[in-house]
Formats: sequence, C-alpha cells, structure tokens
Amino acid sequence: MNNSTKIYLPIIIAIAVVSGMYLGQWLNYPEKAASTSANQKFSRFINYIDQSYVDEVNTDSLVEVSLQSILKQLDPHSTYISSLNYDQVQAEMRGDFVGIGISFFTINDTIAVINTIPNGPSDLAGILPGDRIVSANNKNLITSTTDSIFSVLKGKPNTQVNLKVKRANQKRLLDFSLQRKRVPLKSVDAGFMLNDSLGYIKLNRFSETTYSEFKTKLNQLQPKNPKGIIIDLRNNGGGYMKEATDILDEFLSDETLMVFTKNKDGQVNKRFATSSGAFEDTNVYVLINEKTASASEVIAGAIQDNDRGLIIGRRSFGKGLVQREMKLGDGSAVRLTVARYYTPTGRSIQRPYDAGTEDYYDDYQSRYVNGEMKFKDSMSVNKNLQYKTPKGKIVYGGGGIIPDVFVPIKDTQTEKDIKFMFEGGVMSRFMFNQLDQHRDYYNALSENEFLSSDLITYEMIEDFENYLGDFSMSYDFDSSIKQLKIYLKATMAQQLFDDNLANQIIADHDLMIKRLLQLKSN
Repeated sequence: MNNSTKIYLPIIIAIAVVSGMYLGQWLNYPEKAASTSANQKFSRFINYIDQSYVDEVNTDSLVEVSLQSILKQLDPHSTYISSLNYDQVQAEMRGDFVGIGISFFTINDTIAVINTIPNGPSDLAGILPGDRIVSANNKNLITSTTDSIFSVLKGKPNTQVNLKVKRANQKRLLDFSLQRKRVPLKSVDAGFMLNDSLGYIKLNRFSETTYSEFKTKLNQLQPKNPKGIIIDLRNNGGGYMKEATDILDEFLSDETLMVFTKNKDGQVNKRFATSSGAFEDTNVYVLINEKTASASEVIAGAIQDNDRGLIIGRRSFGKGLVQREMKLGDGSAVRLTVARYYTPTGRSIQRPYDAGTEDYYDDYQSRYVNGEMKFKDSMSVNKNLQYKTPKGKIVYGGGGIIPDVFVPIKDTQTEKDIKFMFEGGVMSRFMFNQLDQHRDYYNALSENEFLSSDLITYEMIEDFENYLGDFSMSYDFDSSIKQLKIYLKATMAQQLFDDNLANQIIADHDLMIKRLLQLKSN
C-alpha cells in the first residue's frame, strides 16, 4: 500500500459504508425458499465447469463473481460480503474490535503511536503518543507489512502481548506487557455545550453502541440544562435502525410514530416512541447534508414529520431501503434489501435507481452541476409526492429529506480541499511529525492553554505546503489561511486531547451552526 492510498483510505471506507447499510435487525420477515429449478440450474452449471471444463477453474471465485453480478441487477444497496472481509465489516457495525487500543502510523518502517484509546490496554499500560513499537511477542515489527502488523496487535480477548517500545529521550527500549481487550470504535464524535443554551452531539454512523454513546453525551449535557440539542448527522452514512429509533425515543412523546417499513407482500412494521424520553420538551435541531443517509434520514424524517424540530442544511442522500444480513454458509454473507422504510407521514425518501447503479451514485455530482448545492431554488421536488405534517407543513418524498432551512456550500475549491485533507488523514500525518519535534512542550499544555495559544504559525503552514509537495500537490493557501489554521489546530487537538475538542474548534466557524445561531437570535 503506497502513502497516497493510506492517506485516502478513510474516505474510501466512508463512501463504501454509505453504499449499503444494514437497517433491518428489528424486522422479522419470513424467509422464502428460492425456486428449486433455479437452484438446480445454477448448481448444475457450476458442477459442469468444475468437472468438465478444459482448464482448472476456481469455482468458488466464479460463484462470488456471479453473486456480485446478480446483486448489481437488484438495487444499489444489496451487497455481498466475502468471508475475508466479514469480520472487519462486523467489527465496524458492532462498534468494537479486539486489540491493544492504539491508533498509529507506519513511519520509516516503524509503528508510531498517534494516541491511545482512553482506558484501553495501551493507555492503562502507560504507552504514550510518539512511542515507537519495535516488536510484539518477540516478532520484529520494523519493515512488517500493514496486514502482518494488524495480525500481531489484534487477536483473541485477554491474550497477552509483550511489546518493546522506543521512547524519545530514553536510551533503552521499554518493556510493556498487556492483554488484548475489546476496544470501542466510536460512533459519536463529540458532545458539548455550544453556548449557554445549546448542546451539540455529532454522530459518524450507527453501530451497535451508538445509542449508549449518545445517551452518555446526553447525560453529560443534562445538568447544564440545555434549551436545545443539535444532532449533527452530516456525512453520516447510516447503520442500525434500532439505534436511530432509540435516539428518537429520547425526543418524541409516547406512542408517536417514528418510522414504518413495508415488504414485498405489503407487511407493515411500525415503530412507536415510548414514554421514556428525557428530552421530549427540549428543542431539537438536526444538521444534514448530501452525505446524510439511511438511519440518519430516519431521524431527520421523524423529527420533521412530527413537527418536532428544525432540519437544517442540504438535501440528504435519499436511501430508504432496508437490508437484512443472510449468511451463505462459508463465512460470507449477503445484505439483501427486504423492505422499504417510510417516514411517519408515509413518504419514501428512496431515490429512483432504475437507471442503474452508476447513474444512482452520479446524482451526487449532478447536484453540483445543477446548482442545488448553492441555490435552494435549484432543488427539484416531486409535486406528486407531497405530504402534510400534523401542523400542515408540506414535505416531499422520492429523493432524500429536504431541509426546513437551506444552507448552501460557500467553500472555494481550496477550502473544500482543506476539509478533505482533514477528513482523509493528510493533516493527521503531517501534524504527528510536527508534534514529534517538540513532544514535551505540547504534552505539557493544558486545554485552556492550548485553546488560547496561537500554535499554528506561518512557518508551520509553509512546512505543510512543502509536505503536500511530496505528494505532488501544490497549494497556495494565502486566500484560505484562516480556514487552514482552524483545521490544522483541530488536527492538533485530536492528537493532543480528543475528537471532542477538535469538533469544538471547528464548530466555532461552522456555517450551518452559524445559520442556526442567527435563527435563534431573531
């Protein structure tokens, strides 16, 4: 894997997650047997190839290709998961993995610790950001491939790992002995008071742990008596529907319809709120954009259709299909679309996909071309799919959630690239190198000292421009210097403190949040 691939891998993964999210774990639709003649025909054909074809053929590979080809004929969100990828996909959806609890880069063929996960094995053992892990269980990790590194650091729960670590200013290698544990993969990036009256919570996906993470943030905000809660679902590709409806239950009153699904036989499953919500009388604001999809749209749709709060941003992705995972017996599985979901007013927000998968995903780019990202009037709606909320507000189906308050993209291309560099990891590796030069100074900063200090110098910006040149990227940031400093400082906050502080820095300059604050002040 080359450097550029490593840098953009998080973005590639994020796009893949949007393309097929599993929403149907609370459904219980009966399975139907496939046509016997079709089964026999396919099996016989594979057997003929296996027994009689002139050359040696990997029939397992043929079956996988056939499965993927068949799924492409169905819809854009029915997907095949190979046995090789199954465990990784499950870990993403489960919200944890078994390991030693570090994030790291491979720098000069050595594992360099970016930071440790709080209360994880490495954190409790005393491993620090900037440490270099030289070996694990006597296996030299220098020059090892990424796959072999993961195979050593990951493993079964409660198994022991003996590490040798090089730390700056220490002449001898340090020895650490720790046990692998289940390490959480955060789905809630941040939760804090934006000001004296507004709480803010940001979610990046819906895994099995999302509601408990969200509830923890709510409990932390509750003593501060927020008058409103902002739920930031921008760039959230979805996930488990149950986690989304559990979150909705905190804000909707007893017996309020949240979502319903309908399968091919017309069977309807409805999900209602209970009386257990702790924030049923608190104002709600949901931030969405063109990458808000699936379970995220369930939340936005329910809040909008029940006249419960304001939806702010740009039209969401438009995914209203429910997938259920079905195992294939060899460690692989398919996530097959088994139903459509509908918002409380009865609207489907699934975009049409009859023109094919490529056209379906090209819709994202076409929104830029037709001006929808910048001008509210450029957003087309299907007048034949018009619905009314209980208070008489008009809402539309057939293509995502249309916000109540539109906020256009105003970024220049350079400013878009800056956000991409932050989200894709380019800034993270650069900032690690910067911090590594003065670890003792940066590690000694308190949070207040960090926030009040102008740590992003022009010399650092020049270093960043030179760093990008190593990847054949040429930039002059003079016209976007303010935004660049914001995102570089947010990156520094991620590595020195946590994502919560990084998101606070970004939120202070966020256009959607500024628009919301304007509405509140009027």
